Amino acid sequence: MEHRSYGRSGLKLTALSLGAMTFGEAKGFMKGVHSDDAEARRVFDAALEAGIDTVDTANGYSEGRSEALLGIWMKGRRHQVTLATKCRFPTLGGTAPMHPNEYGLSRKSIVWNCEESLRRLQTDYLDLYQVHMQDRSVPIEETLRAFDDLVRSGKVRYVGCSNYTGYRLTESLWAADRHQLARYEGIQLQWNLVARDAERELIPAARAFGLGVLVWSPLARGFLSGKYRRGQPPPSGTRLEKWADSWAATATEQNWRTLEKLLEVAQRKDSPPAAVALGWLLAKPEVSSVIVGARTVQQLHDNLRALEVKLTPQDVKELDDASAPQWGYPYAFIGSREPW
Repeated sequence: MEHRSYGRSGLKLTALSLGAMTFGEAKGFMKGVHSDDAEARRVFDAALEAGIDTVDTANGYSEGRSEALLGIWMKGRRHQVTLATKCRFPTLGGTAPMHPNEYGLSRKSIVWNCEESLRRLQTDYLDLYQVHMQDRSVPIEETLRAFDDLVRSGKVRYVGCSNYTGYRLTESLWAADRHQLARYEGIQLQWNLVARDAERELIPAARAFGLGVLVWSPLARGFLSGKYRRGQPPPSGTRLEKWADSWAATATEQNWRTLEKLLEVAQRKDSPPAAVALGWLLAKPEVSSVIVGARTVQQLHDNLRALEVKLTPQDVKELDDASAPQWGYPYAFIGSREPW
């Protein structure tokens, strides 16, 4: 299993990492599309056996149950896992009320949530602690100071962010530098062949400032797996079948053309479409790790085939061209004259 640097930091992540969003019976956000505990355990064990040592979770996944299960399963092998979790959203989501000081990015919330995650995960440190989304209601200096204190205390090794705008990310890096605080060493973001918006600002920022990039939703909620067909409803039991709004936004003419090109390249490579979609991301030099979520061991094994796919520069260009969005201003204006 290849290991890659997390930006300019010394942390190494496996090229594929295991996403634990589907672990644990969810009452809220992931209800009905999670794994049962026994199968989730098998996925976790199979991932470690295959060489995946980076695991990504969050306080809010299955209302904290994802972290709790990982805490049980890591007993005796915590040192084998590069463990990442997140804070920002209420642990209980919308399933039960929580005090406003128990979510968001205030100092009180960050420190309290870190202690709660450590308790559920049954560990005394986190390898990577990430902001799940920006919070403009809190001064960025307050958020960064809380993370800096957690790093200095030894409870957190590295910090990162997720779901940030380009301007807020740059502001955060500037504030960390100005106040000599622990900075975000990377960003976790959505990136796939049908959602390339991150390439407008966030990927160039990562390149410019030496940030690591963790990719979530690399298969566009399964759309790029090859099991969806033009003119047909989503297969029963899939995430897009349960999330009608997401299906309507995904099943566009542009995305069907992108899927057709993906299937063409996959056939040429004699590989599953999902493996080629993941391989396209792994070919991007900014990517530190691609987070794969698997509800079954078979899905995990299918995703692992991405490590065997060798895309040529021409393969990547064909997929780039087929999936290119309308970049808009000023990107299209600049792009007609020089790279941006």
